[in-house]
Amino acid sequence: MSNKTVRSLQLGNVWFEEKQGGLARVYYELYRHLPVVGVDFCGLVVGSTQIAERHHGNVRGFVEPDRPMLTRFRAARQAVRQALAQQQFDVVASHFALYTAPVLDLIRKTPLVVHFHGPWAAEAGVEGAASMRSRLQGAMESAVYKRASRFIVLSRAFEQELVKRYKVPADRVRIVPAGVDIDRFHCKISRAEARMRLGWSTDRPTVLAVRRLVHRMGLEDLIDATRDLVSKIPDLQVKIAGTGRLAAELQQRILSQGLENHVQLLGRVEDELLPLAYRAADISIVPTVALEGFGMITLESLASGTPVLVTPVGGLPEVVTALSSALVLDGTGPHAIIQGLGDALTGARSLPTAEQCRQYAATNFTWPVIAQRVREVYIEALA
Repeated sequence: MSNKTVRSLQLGNVWFEEKQGGLARVYYELYRHLPVVGVDFCGLVVGSTQIAERHHGNVRGFVEPDRPMLTRFRAARQAVRQALAQQQFDVVASHFALYTAPVLDLIRKTPLVVHFHGPWAAEAGVEGAASMRSRLQGAMESAVYKRASRFIVLSRAFEQELVKRYKVPADRVRIVPAGVDIDRFHCKISRAEARMRLGWSTDRPTVLAVRRLVHRMGLEDLIDATRDLVSKIPDLQVKIAGTGRLAAELQQRILSQGLENHVQLLGRVEDELLPLAYRAADISIVPTVALEGFGMITLESLASGTPVLVTPVGGLPEVVTALSSALVLDGTGPHAIIQGLGDALTGARSLPTAEQCRQYAATNFTWPVIAQRVREVYIEALA
């Protein structure tokens, strides 16, 4: 099998072209790169019928995301039954427990590999989901993980999550980081030109945070830290890109502290504009306070030539420490951000150059290399 094509059924969540997110991005890039290394990709995701039309049936949306959960469960089962009737698969790859748990009986004879993108139930709990819903999510995760023969995680931090939280045997877990599209994020224009294209001020120190607007992302801390930072750096501007249920609360926080001229919620930045946004920033920041397994935005920023400061949470330090330990803040919370970001903006903290950032990302995190490593785990699961 090592030299033969591996036929895979890939059970995802949402489709990246219709709804952005870290899990969706990884799934989308594997769809693009796994066939190149000898893994056939038959994908099932939550999304529109247009997905199949655009991608020649290699990925299909089996249900609209706004449908009731029971409807989505039934649609997942129907889609998997149909896929199994049309062809045989060597391996099933699960990227989201919600749409794998309802089909476990249908795929019981096929090796299962779980791409663990994070502790779904725990994240939901941190972000305010009701306890009953969180317990149901945890039960689904446990059912799927008991069935899996191999797990792929993005970092050592998530390996420990699987082992400690879900009691997964460590010898079944393989660490394969996410990748980044180096060419897409390498904007060959100046920072000033990137800012002009986006309509940003060209003469102010600019910090970018690309995050979902939920509690565990630490955006409240970033706003609070900005209040202190502007006393030292009066023309500082902080741009927060992303959507989420905290939007109104964060906007009120900005207004109540008189920061409307310093902190701006950008909302959703279109995918084609994201490289420009990273290029336009002097520094990007990931102020996460809990449950961050990898943080693909770190790679996107580095590939754009923009250094990124991260909190010492989960897998974030694993991504950047080999480039420079100065990219890791001393802790979480406003004080650590004030100290680290203030030092970086004033030159007291030495950060990697744009070329060093790009070279590091290109050397260690290209998708073709990542896809080959994923294929090797699939081969293991077949043994």
